[in-house]
Amino acid sequence: MLRTRHILEARDTRLLLGERTMIMGIMNLTPDSFSRDGRLAVSRDPLTHVRFAQKLVRDGADILDIGAESTRPGARKISFREELRRILPTLRLLVKKIEIPISVDTYKPEVAIAALDQGACIINNIMGVGPDVRILKAVRDYGAAIVLMHMRGTPATMQKDPVYRDVVGDILTELRHAVEKCLEIGIKKNRIIIDPGFGFGKRVEHNLEILRRLESFAVLRCPVLVGMSRKSFIGRVLGQQRPDQRTIGSVATACTAVLKGVHIVRVHDVAATRQAVVMADAIL
Repeated sequence: MLRTRHILEARDTRLLLGERTMIMGIMNLTPDSFSRDGRLAVSRDPLTHVRFAQKLVRDGADILDIGAESTRPGARKISFREELRRILPTLRLLVKKIEIPISVDTYKPEVAIAALDQGACIINNIMGVGPDVRILKAVRDYGAAIVLMHMRGTPATMQKDPVYRDVVGDILTELRHAVEKCLEIGIKKNRIIIDPGFGFGKRVEHNLEILRRLESFAVLRCPVLVGMSRKSFIGRVLGQQRPDQRTIGSVATACTAVLKGVHIVRVHDVAATRQAVVMADAIL
């Protein structure tokens, strides 16, 4: 299929999306990440974190996504103060050392505001929109971009018997409402990215159906981001219990997403994914 083109504005950054697939490299500062990459948090050394980020850039990352709270199924919620303690020292250095756009993976207004104040230009919000609109107002006021992800429930409850009438239709309806809420608050359309939320309140069969029907999300006329890297539905299909053994399966899902018109893939294994999506882009 033909991939739609968008110009994404995120503060002083302009990204042309659609000519080639953008890779968002994942940087976890959480000791309890599902993906077994919590070694960064153990070090608590911002310079070690910066070196890891620089490697992601060398491997081909176009955007860096930093998270400091695990959102795996059943994850323990941490305070915004603890999240800030984990993320701010590293973020302050990264904005000086890294030239690619920096996204912060958070749903807490206090963390989002502090991150934007330090120079982040994208807020990756797994909660989409809710009654507390402080994140949306901060994104608007800073001229940043926002990723609106779909999730049913919270990380602690999301995998407890998720049910949909039509998984893609239901997600589209909920994401459309989220986009409309952003527009009402005053966030411009060219600053909104949507994410169907693979693994967040979805069974294996839900994730596979979303992947088969990803082209359906083009109707929202926003860039589409997907994050399937190392997730449990890949492990279930492959019979791989350890997340760090799911690289090949993750790359396969990324390639499928590219051929379905996705603009950004959020991944742990940047180098492997870069080669694969360059090939998929050539085919597309």
